Parts: sequence; structure tokens; C-alpha cells
Amino acid sequence: MSTQDSQIHSYERDPYLRDLQVDIIRIGEEDGRPFAVLDDTILYPEGGGQPADHGWLDEVRIVDVQRVEQTIRHYLESPLPAGPARLSLDWERRYDHMQQHTAQHVLTAIAADRFGWQTTSFHLGERSCDIEVDAAALSETDLRALEEATMETIQAGLPVGGRRVSPEEYAQLDVRTRGLPEGHCGDIRLVEVQGTDLNTCGGTHVRSTAEIGSIKLLRTEPMRGGTRLHWVAAGRVRRRLAEHESRTDALRGLFETSAEELVSAATTRLDELKDAMRRMRAFESSLIDQAAEGLAARGDGVVEAHFKGMDGAFLQKIARRFADSAGSRIALLTAASDKGNFFVLAAGEDCPIDVGVAGPELAEILGGRGGGSGQFFQGKAGSLEKRGAALAFLQEQLV
Repeated sequence: MSTQDSQIHSYERDPYLRDLQVDIIRIGEEDGRPFAVLDDTILYPEGGGQPADHGWLDEVRIVDVQRVEQTIRHYLESPLPAGPARLSLDWERRYDHMQQHTAQHVLTAIAADRFGWQTTSFHLGERSCDIEVDAAALSETDLRALEEATMETIQAGLPVGGRRVSPEEYAQLDVRTRGLPEGHCGDIRLVEVQGTDLNTCGGTHVRSTAEIGSIKLLRTEPMRGGTRLHWVAAGRVRRRLAEHESRTDALRGLFETSAEELVSAATTRLDELKDAMRRMRAFESSLIDQAAEGLAARGDGVVEAHFKGMDGAFLQKIARRFADSAGSRIALLTAASDKGNFFVLAAGEDCPIDVGVAGPELAEILGGRGGGSGQFFQGKAGSLEKRGAALAFLQEQLV
């Protein structure tokens, strides 16, 4: 084990330390990303469900921190030479992680001790956090009770601290753990929330549960036979509330109703929209039938139609209905809308024109491109100004 890996780094000794004078003892590059290895660090490397810290090495941004080959690599936006440097921590990001991680310890402990739900995984995300517990489902009553119990512990201002113990001492303690890392040897780091939790953990935590402030359980979802529980704590609760209030105010303006009536108003509008969509689909189907029947009634070898405000999907529906009874005829259908200019070539089973050959040439005339097979070729036109020339081209193919 290297000297750097065996030492206790500053992020563990004092998680509140924000700046540190260090020596860059090794530089390198991994997959195009420059990195630096330091003689000590206040930045936590990703692990245990907690994301890596960010910060600065002199003026260069540190965008990731990972433990690799028994060293801690600080990945940089641009390379730096070896030598002395000033290491600074992105404190706002770190403190948020400390609060969320400590909240997870409390939540996990109460879920296990009061409800019998064991935590099987933890993830600290950018906007919310989640744990997975070995319960198939969590009732609303139990979730409210879990949230209240967790808040009571947070508000109690219980001390939180970390320490290292020998394997022998560890074996004598009642420790909550999901297991030590494979190949671990030497002392074991424990984090304790007084009277609530004693856990194996290498992350960073606040000194008191009071620093968490609050927690809000958000939602649950089934996951691998258990349940994933999403939540936010500390400043994330206030930020989420502010986002909800801003969104609610915007929706109130759109629906012209009170916050209390938003769901009812939205449900009514959605029902009206669904009804309007059903009527519109019925109208479109009728229009397609009429257009296809009109084309089929024409006696010409080449028939055509243009539709304003429609798109390629609309043309394809007409083309397929037309082709069913087209016989030896061929149709050029075009449409123009704010989505662009579209065309479809549809031939009957007995049509002498090879659509696979004629289609690309017609697309070139229209300044576009497309594709197809069998009786159909469709695409997008650069312009429909030469639509007459395209029809003349098709007439020539019948001669």
C-alpha cells in the first residue's frame, strides 16, 4: 500500500477545511484528461454513493476526483506542472453533500430500527437523493411516520463524528454496514450519529444533525424486489419549494385559477383536449378517404393533389389508400407547412413506372431527397416550384 493511500487525508481529518497548501507530486493524462496527484487533499474522491468534490488547483478547475491505483487523482480542466500549489474546495457543493450524506445515515438508521427496512444502496444525485430498502412497498402512513421520526432526530442536534478502529475493535462493536470493500486491510473508519447510528463510511459529514435542517420524502418506486425512496434534505428542500412555487404561479396564470384548483382545471383541459383530438382524427380520416376516392375516380395515368398545412405522414395515409385501387395509375402528392415541403409518389400494382427508379429522379427535380420501395417513394422537397416539371417527368415515363 502506498504512503499516500495509507495516510489519513485532510478531507477526513477536517471536512470543513476549504483551502490547503499542497505539493503536486505526480502529473499525468487519462483518456485526454490531465490529472494531478497531490501529497494531501481536502477534496473527497467519489465513493460510497457520494459524488466527487470539485475545486481549484491554483486557478485551474478540478472537475473530478477519483481513487485510482492506490492514489487520488484530481482531474483538471488544463494541465499543471509538478510543484507547490494552492488547493481550494468548492465549499457550497461539498457542504450540500455533507448534509445529504448525514441525512442518509439518519434516514437509514430510523428506517431499519423502527420499521425493519434495511438499506441496500444509496445514491446522492444533483437534485435529489435516494436509498433502496428491502421492503416490497411502503405505505403512506409509514412514510409519514418515517419522515416525522427523521425530523425529530435532525432537530435534536445530535453530534456526528468519525473515527478509525482496528479490525479487532471493529469485531466487538455493533456496527451497521453493507460490508467492507473487497481486499480492505488495516483500520476501519466509522461514522457515528450519537445514539442513532454507527456505520462504516468513508464520506464527509456535518458535525451535528442540526446542520441538516430538514428533510422531505418525495416518492417511492419498485426496484429489484425492494423499494427506492427519493428524498431531499437541507437547502435542497428550500430550493425545491421555491421551484414548486414558481411553477405553480406560472400554471395559475395559464389556467387562470387558484393553486388549490390547478389539478381540477388541468384535468378538465386535458379532457377537452382529448375530445378535440378525437374529433380532429375523425375529421382527418374522413378527409383522407375523400381525397383518396377523388384521386381514384380520375381517369388519367398520372394524378396529382396538393395539400396546404399538411405533412408527409398525412400524404402517406392518402397514398396507401389510393394505391389499393390505383391499378395502372400513379399519383404525385405534395404538401407544404411550417415543417417543410413534402412529396409522396404512389403507384398502383399495374403501373408501368418503376417507382424505385423514378423516385430519386423526381426528388432531384424537386431539389430534395427521399426513399422508398415497392409502390411508394416519399421524401422532403427543397422547393415545390418545379412541381409542374415533376408531373411532366412522370407523364414522359408513361409514354
